[in-house]
Amino acid sequence: MKITALKYYSGAKQKVCRLGLSSLFLEVQDIILNTKINIKDEKNGNGSAFVRKAIDSEFEKAGDWVKSTSGDIDWIKRIRYNESIIARLGVEIQVSGRSELMIKDILHIRNSIQAGDIDAGLLVVPSDDFAYYLPDRVPCFSYALKFSEEIAKEAKDYPIIIMGIEHDGFSNEALPKLKTNVGK
Repeated sequence: MKITALKYYSGAKQKVCRLGLSSLFLEVQDIILNTKINIKDEKNGNGSAFVRKAIDSEFEKAGDWVKSTSGDIDWIKRIRYNESIIARLGVEIQVSGRSELMIKDILHIRNSIQAGDIDAGLLVVPSDDFAYYLPDRVPCFSYALKFSEEIAKEAKDYPIIIMGIEHDGFSNEALPKLKTNVGK
């Protein structure tokens, strides 16, 4: 995949550098870049759950990233010095849910920062172009910015980074859609 846009809030860029989280931030970028996604050139024609599974798979391969249970930050990694934990980066991935669920991701990041579980948070969303090819109601980068700046305004008060991601290219095959509510 490609990273097409980044937006930093409340000194997130400086905090990432000052606390030594830059190596983890670069590792997240590598994870995204190593996730290969080709989609069918069709509006709303591709499933987004496949994208989420592919990203999660790359986090698992990277090692030392801790996947949280539902209701918490998706992925957390800690920087250690000897036996001490120096800093932690939390990552929320919002590529397969409805855009309204972004409030939960921002709340997870905020609550985790307030609790001292992480020092900075990263919210990963599809770029505007990529979202066009995914199911409707999937969030996109411009919506994430608008949401953070106009609806969940407190997001601007925490060290949060919003990252827009995009597919690698096109293929003849659409990404499979998740089938839900299938009767017996």
